[in-house]
Amino acid sequence: MSHSPSPVRSGGRHRKPKMTNLALRRAVVISVAVPVAGAILAGPSAFAADKADSKAVAVELDPTEQKIADNLNARSQDPRLGSTLSGVVIDAETDKVVWGHDAATALMPASNTKLATATAALTVLGPDKRFTTKVVYGDGTLTLVGGGDRTLTTADLGALAESAVAGLKAAGLTSVKVRVDDSLFPEPTLATGWNDGYYPDSIAPVRALVVDSQNVTDTSLDAGGTFAKLLAERGVTVDGEVTRGVAGTGDAPVAQHTSGTLSTIVERMLKVSDNDIAETLLRQTAIGAGRAATFEDGTAVVRQILGQYGISLDNFEIHDGSGLSRANRIPAQTIADIIDLAADPGHSRTLKYIVDGLPVAGEAGATLGPEWGRFDTADSSCAVGQVMAKTGTLTGAIALSGLTKAQDGRWKVFSFIENNSTATPADTKDALDGLAATVNGCWA
Repeated sequence: MSHSPSPVRSGGRHRKPKMTNLALRRAVVISVAVPVAGAILAGPSAFAADKADSKAVAVELDPTEQKIADNLNARSQDPRLGSTLSGVVIDAETDKVVWGHDAATALMPASNTKLATATAALTVLGPDKRFTTKVVYGDGTLTLVGGGDRTLTTADLGALAESAVAGLKAAGLTSVKVRVDDSLFPEPTLATGWNDGYYPDSIAPVRALVVDSQNVTDTSLDAGGTFAKLLAERGVTVDGEVTRGVAGTGDAPVAQHTSGTLSTIVERMLKVSDNDIAETLLRQTAIGAGRAATFEDGTAVVRQILGQYGISLDNFEIHDGSGLSRANRIPAQTIADIIDLAADPGHSRTLKYIVDGLPVAGEAGATLGPEWGRFDTADSSCAVGQVMAKTGTLTGAIALSGLTKAQDGRWKVFSFIENNSTATPADTKDALDGLAATVNGCWA
């Protein structure tokens, strides 16, 4: 399957400055590709451009764009989309609005929320950030200290156990107690708009320690149990049950594991729409900004970062990082602006990983893959390999937002958010795929 090149990596987009201070704004924001949260979070932004204002000017469409607009005017009336649709298409180079329908109307965005979470995480923490899981020893106890790494595996714990056992045996110790320290994050709570029916299938209670992406009620004790088993397999007796506690200040370091880079974690989160990674990153972002690792502080940082990039926060309301909250409300215009920002070459050092992480139509293993029944109709199959977009699905809410190169050879950013359709989710998704194929122009 042939995929269209990324608009970031291809170098094919050269945004035209819309404000005299745009270069300064970019220079300041790009400088936070390393963890300097205080710089970007200190006070109101004096360098944020108001992109919404630049898009309010009526502009003439070229023939390709006019065809997109005309077709979308007709196809957005598809009964499968219901009567509540927020949508917009913009030219990625000029920010010209090609088409819009209630673009400023805030709807439940589902997992499109993860685009905002990713933007804040990459900006505050930097794309090279890694998360560390440690093992320390004191008073006859090995403590597995969670560092908020949602990608930790049994193999990683095995390596930690190997080092720990070597140290214990060198000291002549053959038995040890095991506890877990997940105090990096506070006790899990439900976000506004969540219900406990989400646990543990849609998402696990958010803790700082988990292994193999397990969705269980207590991921920390589950990881501790796995670690204890690995110790026993290597000849060390574990006394009693695994407990929870806080590592002592005088405990000796024994072993540590560092995660992959944040950039790769963000790409994975977006490709498969991983709710647990999203909520973990929301807390890490709050910590990186010097705030508490809570839903409230995490989402406050997201709002602040978006505002400092010049993204309009009109009618913007989020209560979590994953988009599971049924109280979240974001307009399609805002989602499109976030994608447009991520695809801007001026921000590629920090944000290009968002574009890299967008599922590609027809890409197996991602949320636009054939296993999900996406881009497989007569109207949309022509766009396989030509559309990259973030999906979003909740009961009563389906979204699709991303990028495609239109028939004029120019990248278009689009966002479509639908709420409350009476059609089946599969039918609504087919209709949204058709709208994306319309922007591409292959469905003429």
